[in-house]
Amino acid sequence: MKLHVGLCAALLACIGTLAHSAPFAYVPNEKSGSISIIDTATHHVVNTLMTGGKPRGIAVAQDGKTLYVSDQTAHGLVVIDLVKQEVADRIALGESPEGVSVSPDGRWVVAAVELSNSVTFIDTATRQVAFSVKTQGKNPEHAVFSPDGRWLFVSAEEADSVDIVDVANRRQVNAVKVGPRPRGIGFLPDGSRAYVACELASTVYVIDVKTQSVTNSIKAGEFANGIAIPPDGKHVYVSNGRNASVSIIDVASQTITATVPVGKRPWGLATTPDGRTLYVANGRSDSVSVIDTETAQAIATIPVGTAPWGVVIR
Repeated sequence: MKLHVGLCAALLACIGTLAHSAPFAYVPNEKSGSISIIDTATHHVVNTLMTGGKPRGIAVAQDGKTLYVSDQTAHGLVVIDLVKQEVADRIALGESPEGVSVSPDGRWVVAAVELSNSVTFIDTATRQVAFSVKTQGKNPEHAVFSPDGRWLFVSAEEADSVDIVDVANRRQVNAVKVGPRPRGIGFLPDGSRAYVACELASTVYVIDVKTQSVTNSIKAGEFANGIAIPPDGKHVYVSNGRNASVSIIDVASQTITATVPVGKRPWGLATTPDGRTLYVANGRSDSVSVIDTETAQAIATIPVGTAPWGVVIR
């Protein structure tokens, strides 16, 4: 009888976690070797998972049960079981992996690997490396799938172009010239345009996905780097590392309509699924800023670990 009671309690705990009404935000802290888990309903850290190493890039599986985190110093990908709240696997990659992305169909998780100038595709079912694609840009940092999963856009620290990988054919097919040091990449939900923040240009470049060409450039704050786009596709949020701010771009007019102060060195950022709240990792403030997107005001500051690198919400 005790065994059955224990099993029921465990199942109820898992169901309670998965049925939680508000999503969780996951924040990798590169100098703490940890992941902070934030309840977006309360804006409080509810758990901290220790990964060790230097966690940076982060992505979550489509079903919300698995978290993928790059560990730069261990040269691998950490797989976290979010139901059990523990590390489930570690997958060897190349030296210095950074940005991580999951394909829309959930088949692939991809990591940008700096020193090999490549993006590595891992099969999510087998947790095995399937193949790698060489890219032209030196020290690739972010790799982001288009909404239809056809393309992978890759930005690199020592480049002035965005490399475009044909996922089905497993090769790079184009390089679109933007500004120096492209960083964050975000797609409109309909896949028509991609927005790329170029740090040294302090500018966001707009790429027409169909023609694979730049159609506009929008001056942002100093050292623009992170990009987040909500599900309605009406705005683009840009973190400005040197200005300690977030710029808000109105997609219809292609202009910046507001700038919101946040913590020091904002980097990765993400919106909640309803688009009403934006979470911003402040790398030098050891915090996450919470912005109400309707009022364009910061409404909370959440202490996390040391040197948070990004945010993912599911």
